[in-house]
Amino acid sequence: MIQRMRHCKSRSAWDCLVNVLLFANGELKRGVMLDRLLNSLESPRVICADGGALHARALGLSPHAIIGDFDSLRPDQIAEFAAAGAEIIQHPPEKDETDFELALHYCRRIGVAEIQVLGGLGGRFDQAIANVLLPAQPAFQELRVDFVDGDQLVRLLRPGAHQIAGQRGDTISLIPLSAAAEGISTRALKYPLQADSLHLGPARGISNVMLAENAEIDFRAGLLLLVHTCGRA
Repeated sequence: MIQRMRHCKSRSAWDCLVNVLLFANGELKRGVMLDRLLNSLESPRVICADGGALHARALGLSPHAIIGDFDSLRPDQIAEFAAAGAEIIQHPPEKDETDFELALHYCRRIGVAEIQVLGGLGGRFDQAIANVLLPAQPAFQELRVDFVDGDQLVRLLRPGAHQIAGQRGDTISLIPLSAAAEGISTRALKYPLQADSLHLGPARGISNVMLAENAEIDFRAGLLLLVHTCGRA
């Protein structure tokens, strides 16, 4: 069951921020990964990019903040969210950033370190690609951004060691987003890598399999996109 958000006594201070859900305005796909996330959170902070507020409301969650140019919400809907306590942050329609990018900047400014994004992948392909690449910006290098969509979780990985929590038999794909990702070593994956490289273009890192509930990826240079699918993809 999805737990409804309980508001903190001091909302503006964000002093009880524990879990952050960021709702984008793409299609929201239900599935094992999404349901597992929602059932694991208690009193999440809910931040929405424009029409993503409607996704939050559909799941019984109350937005703390809504950011965007509000071309996807009617004035009466905005007023309703504001009356319920949401902070409304409006930007002009003519801008260089998408509403989702503005929401990420907002999260960074208030000191959020980990964000679970819902509705960030479904719908328009151009928006989905742009959303996934946004965490590669230097401004977001301290953020861990997970895109949760149905049965999948997508995460940009920077050099270093990364833990993957899941189930035996889950599918793991590693896709380089730089010319090459170098010095990759893995643990508890069926097809191991030992100080190997993955290059942009070839699909060598697709469809690996978890051999335990926890796996590890460590690499030295480049950028990797992790796609974690529940069960066999």
